[in-house]
Amino acid sequence: MRIDNRFSIGVHPYRQYSGIPQGKTGQPGRRDRVEISEEAKELQQRSTWAAEREEKVRRLKEQIDNRTYEIDARAIAEKLYKFYKGDGQ
Repeated sequence: MRIDNRFSIGVHPYRQYSGIPQGKTGQPGRRDRVEISEEAKELQQRSTWAAEREEKVRRLKEQIDNRTYEIDARAIAEKLYKFYKGDGQ
């Protein structure tokens, strides 16, 4: 079998060449634009749950520092049991 370079002209043989370079649409000045909805803007703002979470963490840290934090072993055991039994979270 003889292999030569007579058909390798740098063009993919399965793509038709339209004369327009790749990536050009022929519409000068057209740009992509992104719009953010009001709902998305609200979500970007600091939400109340984040503030509540920070307050809860602050209280827990304070209890741990004061050595007044108590662990509810029964609640932990129940959650573990439900988790491994498959009853949910």
